[in-house]
Amino acid sequence: MLRPAAYDALCKRFDWDLPTSLNMAHQVCDGWAATEPDRIAILEVTPERMRRVTYGDLWYRSRQVEVALIERGVMKGDRVGVLLSQSPLCAAAHIAAWRLGAISVPLFKLFRTDALKSRIDDAGLGVVVTDLEGVVQLTGLGVATVARSDLGASSGTRAIVETGPEDAAVLMYTSGTTGSPKGALHGHRMLTGHLPGVEMSHDFLGQDGDVIWTPADWAWIGGLFDVLMPGLALGVPVVAARMPKFSVEECARICREGTVRNVFFPPTALRMLKAADARIDGLRSIASGGEPLGAEMLAWGREAFGVTINEFYGQTECNMIVSSCGASFDAVPGSMGRAVPGHQVSVIGPDGLPCEGEGDIAVRRGSASMMLEYWRKPDATAEKFRGDWMITGDRGIKDGDTITFLGREDDVITSAGYRIGPAEIEDCLLTHPAVATCGVVGKPDALRTEIVKAYVVLKEGVDASVTDLQSWVKDRLASYSYPREIEFLTDLPMTVTGKVIRKELKARAAQEDKA
Repeated sequence: MLRPAAYDALCKRFDWDLPTSLNMAHQVCDGWAATEPDRIAILEVTPERMRRVTYGDLWYRSRQVEVALIERGVMKGDRVGVLLSQSPLCAAAHIAAWRLGAISVPLFKLFRTDALKSRIDDAGLGVVVTDLEGVVQLTGLGVATVARSDLGASSGTRAIVETGPEDAAVLMYTSGTTGSPKGALHGHRMLTGHLPGVEMSHDFLGQDGDVIWTPADWAWIGGLFDVLMPGLALGVPVVAARMPKFSVEECARICREGTVRNVFFPPTALRMLKAADARIDGLRSIASGGEPLGAEMLAWGREAFGVTINEFYGQTECNMIVSSCGASFDAVPGSMGRAVPGHQVSVIGPDGLPCEGEGDIAVRRGSASMMLEYWRKPDATAEKFRGDWMITGDRGIKDGDTITFLGREDDVITSAGYRIGPAEIEDCLLTHPAVATCGVVGKPDALRTEIVKAYVVLKEGVDASVTDLQSWVKDRLASYSYPREIEFLTDLPMTVTGKVIRKELKARAAQEDKA
């Protein structure tokens, strides 16, 4: 566990501790169940009650799932789907699969038939752990199911299968914002690789009284490996609460009843909390990742919650590699933070070498949270690397230790010779009192190559004109970067994880002059 110290000291003394025998089931459950079985692992919060689940309880439930998987013929290397919302059973299903040496495959409960079928077929899933609702969703898709009603005694289990850091453990599909979803295959070192960044982003998670939660679903890397599994590994109680659609009121209730002190809020959730002028007391740390936050949002967070929001960065293929840490160094508004100890992160040029100024954000091989490969896609795996560096597909600037995100490689706007990152303009627009959310893209233009175009959703009952918003940006950013066109919409295309799908907005902008 990391301890509060200067960032430089953390980096100098950090080294990965990857034993030859490593299994995440032991890290998050079996080890604790053997030494402290009565320690609280999960706090299940529902509108009716709060249930405390100990590590002993979690061990027993995971053994029940394990028996059911054995009865269905699951062996080492087989893929096991997990189609469940935040719940103790969801955690138990992953643990049971890992204990058998199988590969767990998170599936999102809001997926419809086509999305489920594409992942089931690609992964070669033979069995899925789910609930009764999920059994209905999976009807006709050719997979066996394990539901709560199928769980019996925990006898008949096997000894934990011997695995090492490089043995496959999780097949996690990307959200598909830059093409069809690909399966990122991770080894049992994945959790160890996440721990330093998770601890940093929560000002050294693991303090007395810490309780962690996120509204992000556990089917995605942000919920599963930024919160659930690190919390279990560190002995920090994790709140499990179902929230199919984010609600400010429900969020406040969960934090209050679950005595939450540490929370990962995706940027969309923070914007909704800000729009509602919400206040949540008792928080010790807030982490946020997925999109950059601007200075205004950080300032609001300090005023609303009394803490500095720590931004972090990563992706499904290699996560938790950059983070802020208010307990160790001051945040730089507009930047993602610094490379997490154990991860070499830089901005590199076409030659694969670190460069000055703008370049491709990349992480060097050797990161413990780096995927093994794209599942059954050797060509795509090879294309992901440039020499010793994994290319994230994001553009950025490195200034000393600080790394600033500019945008997806395809998102950076070229206008009249200027390179413009859309995130900064979106952050600026979001500070306007009338703007609920927005997406900024480059629109083809014969004179300037591209112009900046903003698609804006206004807050209900609040009005603003195009010129109002253009002046707002002109007064705060560079004169060349204001949106020359603004279009008002009722909603924006979003991924299931709440990110604006800029490629759909870019396609819309490209077609406008052709109409």
